[in-house]
Amino acid sequence: MIQRLLAPHIRAALEQYPAVAILGPRQVGKTTLALHQLQNEKPEPLYLDLERPSDWTRLSDPEYFLSNYKDQLVIIDEVQRMMTLFPILRALIDEQRTPGRFLLLGSASDLLISQSSESLAGRISYKELHPFSTAEIAPEEMNKLWVRGGFPSAFLATDNDNAFDWLDNFVRTYIERELGVTKLRTSPMELALFLRVLSSVHGQLVNYAQLSQVMQLSLPTVKNYLQFFEHTFLLRTLQPYFPNVQKRLVKSPKLYIRDTGILHYLRGISSSMELEGDILKGPSWEGFCIQQVLSMIKPSVLPYFYRTSAGAEIDLLLLKGNKPVLAFEFKYSNSPQINKGNTEALKDLGNPPSFVVTPTAARAAIRPGIEIISLHDLPDVLRTAGVYL
Repeated sequence: MIQRLLAPHIRAALEQYPAVAILGPRQVGKTTLALHQLQNEKPEPLYLDLERPSDWTRLSDPEYFLSNYKDQLVIIDEVQRMMTLFPILRALIDEQRTPGRFLLLGSASDLLISQSSESLAGRISYKELHPFSTAEIAPEEMNKLWVRGGFPSAFLATDNDNAFDWLDNFVRTYIERELGVTKLRTSPMELALFLRVLSSVHGQLVNYAQLSQVMQLSLPTVKNYLQFFEHTFLLRTLQPYFPNVQKRLVKSPKLYIRDTGILHYLRGISSSMELEGDILKGPSWEGFCIQQVLSMIKPSVLPYFYRTSAGAEIDLLLLKGNKPVLAFEFKYSNSPQINKGNTEALKDLGNPPSFVVTPTAARAAIRPGIEIISLHDLPDVLRTAGVYL
């Protein structure tokens, strides 16, 4: 059992809130985390999986059924499949407002948050479980994590062939299952094709018109498809930061496939050797590093990128409040170079502490306020800045 960074935060939230929701993509380990974290709980939690017909039947009268478990934690898996539960959970919580009554697991963030926040405002805490991060694995397994991604079944597979067989089956079934709980009117085949197109622009600015032309879809449809993949945790759009400076700034978000294992599967890459010789290597490393940072930071810390039309750029900027606290550049080289655009961008932003993240370079200052670090130095950097999870 790999110890997850989120585990102690789940426990702390259950001691404070009547309801806690663990959000994240399918197969990321939400159920394993919940059951392992609570295996010694007394009384034993009641576990319900809404993809099991028998558990669905048990909740045919949810108010009556759940009222029998007032003094017992109830874990409800795939809760997005029964949105009508949330007003009932609110009523039950208000009858007996004690911490740790319900633990909800779900994989459709937009549906879950919109429905539950309306009914359970002030009663629920949301936690996102990411795929495995470098902070959760052995240092020597970093390259495996980059190539295979962080989904447990892929990362823990006996070899790359089995890992990418699993990713193939996962992507094929994921879209169909998530599509079934949304209002999006399209076919799984069209969404799968769209996802492959998105993998070809990983790490680039979103160009809605180009995607519309390539896929022969309307602009509203393109935006709906992007929203579907973002809300089901397969895609990230990183927003640009607009400080109060007199610059012409890029206003389009950047697009990343969240998990590099899925990205590599979509691009036909299944080994370190293939990745080394591919033009995707640089953008893949950038997306991988961004995912690592975002899996380790507090929810209140906001991520952005910064770019001007003149070429000043920062790959990742972390804000606490409205103040830039850390800046990152990601270079797949242990001897990286800082260019004029990077230094101009840092000046625009008030020169926050800046780090160039490499695979294995020894930590060293290269200019005032700018350090080279390895990916494994990230936790220390984030702790020092007070933004670590």
